[in-house]
Amino acid sequence: MNEQIVRVSEVMTQEYDLIDGMATVRDAIVRMKELNARCLVVEKRHDDDEYGLLLLSDIARKVLAPNRSPERVNVYEVMAKPVMFVAPDMNIRYCARLLDKFHMTRVPVIGDNGKVVGVVSFTDLVLRGLYKDI
Repeated sequence: MNEQIVRVSEVMTQEYDLIDGMATVRDAIVRMKELNARCLVVEKRHDDDEYGLLLLSDIARKVLAPNRSPERVNVYEVMAKPVMFVAPDMNIRYCARLLDKFHMTRVPVIGDNGKVVGVVSFTDLVLRGLYKDI
């Protein structure tokens, strides 16, 4: 059986937004709502830093559930950092295995220049990759 390989770059979401770690969670929620985004990539502070990722589930677990004020909590307090990332040329099957192995739902896609070029999720992998021709 000769399967065609589908790459992460073919299915990733290229529309993503960056946020500063010093921003408040309220700022992040406003931006997520405006963009209808499920996550924000947290910018590096300097060249030797790493990207972070802020998910809606992080906000729910670390701000909403413990009844913390979104105006008084900074993104860096609730984000995941460092985060694993994938390359744009990775086969989507391996990407799905990686996400499953590390219990993640989405990861940034980092290009050859070390910059974020997109975000990929299980939804992207299945709906745009596995069954892209349907």
